Amino acid sequence: MFPCFSELSKQDWEVAKIAKVSPASPHSIREGHELQHAMFILSGSIRIYKISNSGKEVTLYRVRGGECCVLMMASILGETEYEASVHIETETDVLLFPVDNFRKWMYMYKSIRQMIYRQFIVRWTDVANLLEQIAFCSIHERISGFLIERQTTLGPSSNIIEITHEQLAIELGTSREVVSRALKEFSDKGAILLQRGKIYIVDLKKMKS
Repeated sequence: MFPCFSELSKQDWEVAKIAKVSPASPHSIREGHELQHAMFILSGSIRIYKISNSGKEVTLYRVRGGECCVLMMASILGETEYEASVHIETETDVLLFPVDNFRKWMYMYKSIRQMIYRQFIVRWTDVANLLEQIAFCSIHERISGFLIERQTTLGPSSNIIEITHEQLAIELGTSREVVSRALKEFSDKGAILLQRGKIYIVDLKKMKS
């Protein structure tokens, strides 16, 4: 999953741990947390999000197998508090290194530096796209884009998106009421069919129009 760590010595690996976590696992990784370990996802999925002063959530990005959270890396390397929160979405295996060791390896091993910098580029692009959508796209465009992207991830033969109005609002950083109104408009024109906890995509062309 992480070829860059092949440069580590046997002694380096003695400080490594692998943790298995699930949505039910308690954790304290929230905004303001001081990280004790650098974390690398081997399998599963975690959601990285921010909470506004009013309590509204917005998803920044997800971290899956072979990836790391760049905000965690920035916090560790800058020796600052973590600037986001973590939601464990599925059973997830995490590779852990103590932060002091990881900081040292960043200077010692070029391959580790390159991997982290590549991750930064990808994630900053994701966040820039998110900010662009929030600033310039209507809620209908954002919902349509999210549902179409989720269907693409699930596969072309799947037209069922399992998500509640509240969860969709959290993904997009808006209110459930706004999402519900927009979804009803899509439903009224025959683009989707709404059921409890599910959205059926009926007509992609109507979703985009």
